[in-house]
Amino acid sequence: MMKFRFRRQGTDPQREKIKQELFAFNKTVEHGFPHQPSALAYDPKLQFMAIGTKSGAIKIYGAPGVEFTGLHKDTTAVTQIHFLSGQGRLLSLLDDNTIHLWELVGGNPKEVGGVRREGVVSLQEVNSYNLPGRPGIESCSATRVTVLLLLKSCDLLCIGTEGGGAYFLEVPRLSLKDNQTLLQDEISQSLPDEYRCGKALGPVESLQEHPQQAGKILIGYSRGLVVLWDLSTRHADQLFLGKQQLESLVWERSGNLFVSSHNDGGYSVWAVTSDQSCNPLPVSSTIPYGPFPCKAINKILWRTTQSGSPLLLYSGGMPRATYGDRHCLTIQQDKDHITLDFTSRVIDFFTVHSVEQEKEFDDPSALVVLLEEELVVIDLQTPGWPSLPTPYLAPLHSSAITCSCHISNVPPKLWERLINAGKAQQGRQHAHRVGGSLHEDGTVRFWDASGVALTPLYKLSTANVFHTDCDPSDSQDLNDDPDMQQEEEWPPFKKVGCFDPYSDDPRLGIQKISLCKYSNKLVVAGTAGQVIVFGLSDERSDHLLDVSVMDLLQDREGFTWKGHDRLDLRLKPPPFPPGFQPLVLVQCMPPASVTAVALHAEWNLIAFGTSHGFGLFDYHRRNAVLARCTLHPNDSLAMEGPLSRVKSLKKSLRQSFRRIRKSRVSGKKRAISTPTSKVQEANAALAEHEDVAPVQRRIEPRSADDSLSGVVRCLCFADTFLRDGTHHGPTLWAGTNSGSVYAYALEVPGAGSGRMCERGGVNEAGMCVEAVLGKEIQLMHRAPVVSISVLDGQGKPLPDPYEASQDLASAPDMTNAHSVLIASEEQLKVFSLPKVSAKTKFKLTAHEGCRVRKVALVIFSSATQEDYNEHTLVCLTNLGDMHLFNMPGLRPQVRYDCIRKEDISGIASCVFTKTGQGFYLVSPSEYERFSLSAKVITEPLCSVLLDRLLDCKPTNSSAVKKYKLHTSLPRLSEDRERTSGSTM
Repeated sequence: MMKFRFRRQGTDPQREKIKQELFAFNKTVEHGFPHQPSALAYDPKLQFMAIGTKSGAIKIYGAPGVEFTGLHKDTTAVTQIHFLSGQGRLLSLLDDNTIHLWELVGGNPKEVGGVRREGVVSLQEVNSYNLPGRPGIESCSATRVTVLLLLKSCDLLCIGTEGGGAYFLEVPRLSLKDNQTLLQDEISQSLPDEYRCGKALGPVESLQEHPQQAGKILIGYSRGLVVLWDLSTRHADQLFLGKQQLESLVWERSGNLFVSSHNDGGYSVWAVTSDQSCNPLPVSSTIPYGPFPCKAINKILWRTTQSGSPLLLYSGGMPRATYGDRHCLTIQQDKDHITLDFTSRVIDFFTVHSVEQEKEFDDPSALVVLLEEELVVIDLQTPGWPSLPTPYLAPLHSSAITCSCHISNVPPKLWERLINAGKAQQGRQHAHRVGGSLHEDGTVRFWDASGVALTPLYKLSTANVFHTDCDPSDSQDLNDDPDMQQEEEWPPFKKVGCFDPYSDDPRLGIQKISLCKYSNKLVVAGTAGQVIVFGLSDERSDHLLDVSVMDLLQDREGFTWKGHDRLDLRLKPPPFPPGFQPLVLVQCMPPASVTAVALHAEWNLIAFGTSHGFGLFDYHRRNAVLARCTLHPNDSLAMEGPLSRVKSLKKSLRQSFRRIRKSRVSGKKRAISTPTSKVQEANAALAEHEDVAPVQRRIEPRSADDSLSGVVRCLCFADTFLRDGTHHGPTLWAGTNSGSVYAYALEVPGAGSGRMCERGGVNEAGMCVEAVLGKEIQLMHRAPVVSISVLDGQGKPLPDPYEASQDLASAPDMTNAHSVLIASEEQLKVFSLPKVSAKTKFKLTAHEGCRVRKVALVIFSSATQEDYNEHTLVCLTNLGDMHLFNMPGLRPQVRYDCIRKEDISGIASCVFTKTGQGFYLVSPSEYERFSLSAKVITEPLCSVLLDRLLDCKPTNSSAVKKYKLHTSLPRLSEDRERTSGSTM
């Protein structure tokens, strides 16, 4: 009997203490762009930006790494946000007509894993207010809130309503201020007879406080009427009788004029005087993109500059017939005019400018535009107004994310080369004014995942290798050039942003990726069976790409591919820029989507699998080593392809009823003697025991006739004992959807005894890699194989390629017998090698009623003992919970609820790090980061200097207290590891 070496688990109390020092579940931060943003605000004192979403979330962003998140109790859309400047407080208006006050609050110190940690600052709701009446009730619709204005004193909130009235709330108490309700009659009586339209003034569209005189506000009504109201005298100082439906208002810095925008695509400039109570005409009116009908200008900003010419910024206003579907924002200054053309709707925008009262000019430095799918920042101080790269909030979902991969402890040299390649890309993008390309177009994006902010590093596109029907011609390229458009077209469009929802060719989509951080080799596999090996280069290159075609069907009869065609290679691809450059392309035939990939750079081998089989390729010698077909005779769906598969509803129902009937009569069929295949005879020792414990569920075997049973789910390289117990060598393992496991012994030149190729040759260059089938295992219940991992003589995972040979990790134990861990959807099982006899197992489906979706081998370090760690198996199920097992005994350690079981895409997208953290998609544009480790955790490390009133009463004599809120966690060296992530 084989014995495993592992640390003593200790008695139960001791083991529980060790568990507390090793394991702790925390959801830490969210990476990416907020899903469905609906509101925007900016605090110039704290330099905070807040984004509200349709699901009721509020996210505050400061410098990179400073992030806070709050969530309303109801999943109602946030329509407006207003900061109490400098106080770390903000007000939110929800779509249900409620107003909420939020505050940054310091938490109490807590103990995690036996270590005392400082309290974490969080964003908490401290107060709320409901206006009389509820939306949807006709009699109370007059009190529905349309707009909020927080006065600069931050002690009074003005509320505009749909009925034309205005209310005033004391802040932070959120209580109605006595005698400060503005009635429509007070304004209607001041209007000229010819301008009156009954008693109703219409909804309040805009509220703006005078920039120089506190207590005076502009009240803009939907019908076009604008009132300058004095709060102290409760009197209208001046009326502006606009005749066009109003959209927004903005003050000029001196307060001598203001600008109104309207629904006809125009804007008007109004003069504010003290000797005229009623002003029927503006100073000027302009429809920038007229004279044909235009869409409304939704928002307008007017900023003064030292150059003398004001800067005008507004969204919308496009000609309705020709460009009514464009999402645009215009920037104008003197003769300079540019129309920013976005691919998603403009939510809101603001400028970063001087707000000090003693300053004479605004002098804006940047424009921040919140779009429905991304955040864009424009440099307003550089000629041409170029876009600026954002340190965070980059749109992960510029196209749909198809897979992710996390790399920990990236070597400094690779890190530096990636950053240099990324900087070179940014320079080219600014020169050509283009955005990022699509993930579905074969783009791989590299991100700095070592901190709170997910920062883009480098982008790799595989689309330039192939020719598609959507490739533009030279004449189209000329017409699409932004500089040519600016000279020839009106409006002068400039394409900005990198979000693009359209894919040129879905076959370019990337499905799997593998990176060797020591050899700088990268393997990218796609939807049309393309597998590309990349190498990292610091120089531009125009080399030709080597191509090899591998037939995975192996001339099997009776199968005809009905899916999409392979991608055509460009006859002369453009020169490859510095960064990862393609070396060789392996094309799988049929061109089905690649479902699994493995890379062993030390042996110069890649393995890949599809729904038809798997292949092995030597990319150094450009030699196909192995092609194995895994199709079952009934695998008809495997020949249709994901892009052309149209399943008949009747056929699906028929198959479902057949499965039910088979399940009901399975007991009778077991009594019938059937011939046993050679595979089952060879692996009879692996058959599952049918005796089921009272607490276990009986698991029915899956039918061999199920469609897509030949899909290759996982691939694994390992240096282990397969032929006998004394000689170890390279091996390849493959697991399929039908519970089959294939193990091949490899002969790799330089890694063992090699054989000469038939072509001859005496040196290593003349030797080729060979593969011989060593074991073939069939799991009895035919559950899909999710993961295969080989363990050394101490039950630890084998090190990655180059780690042992270059003394980057401890050498594996080759003196004791190895074992292999095979995780299927139903159970975890350890087999001894080379005999492949079952040692231990855990029937997850039978015990817990769930199925395995993701598996990872993780090393957990103690939070209190610096030299103590354990290798642990982490398992994510279809119910969204995490199960942790010790290695290699498979004894359950802890269980955590992590992802909602209804969140199928979140479960499917989950990836783990080697030190106990993980990521999964909580929306198409956001990753939730979590930690299972009590020691390794990523949370904000920051401090915030706030100005808060000691007295809640809004009096002039209230003292102001300045103090810092800290949010920090003690970090050890493992926590500061350099990591990167990539999304495709």
